[in-house]
Amino acid sequence: MAFASAFRRIFTPSSILQSQFTSIRQNSTLATPKLFVSGLSRLTTDEKLKEAFSPFGQLVEAKVVTDRVSGRSKGFAFVTYGTLEEAEQARKEMNAKFLDGWVIFVDPAKPREHRPPPQPEPQPSETGFRVNKTIGWCG
Repeated sequence: MAFASAFRRIFTPSSILQSQFTSIRQNSTLATPKLFVSGLSRLTTDEKLKEAFSPFGQLVEAKVVTDRVSGRSKGFAFVTYGTLEEAEQARKEMNAKFLDGWVIFVDPAKPREHRPPPQPEPQPSETGFRVNKTIGWCG
């Protein structure tokens, strides 16, 4: 019995740690009026997102990121407001709220990282063999 309670104490996150994480997440300041919204339902559309976020100020853009093939939501979106104050208000009010039956999380958007352009696929050699990067030679 004592072993079980010690095990639970070690592997259960402490309320102090959780409260510190929550305060760090909520107290980070916005650098831009663009917000990252995660945890969206696959059925969420741009219109539903605009409707949910419009009460907090003038929306410049509300875009759900969709899959190219299926056209459905990938589960995250970006919302841009006219001012930082409006974005901060929306972040406070909409974080950990329900939208289309799913709990969403609203965080400051990070700048897009630069990625190098994709390398072209190597052409097969005269012998008909090509190099498979994960396995080696294949025919």
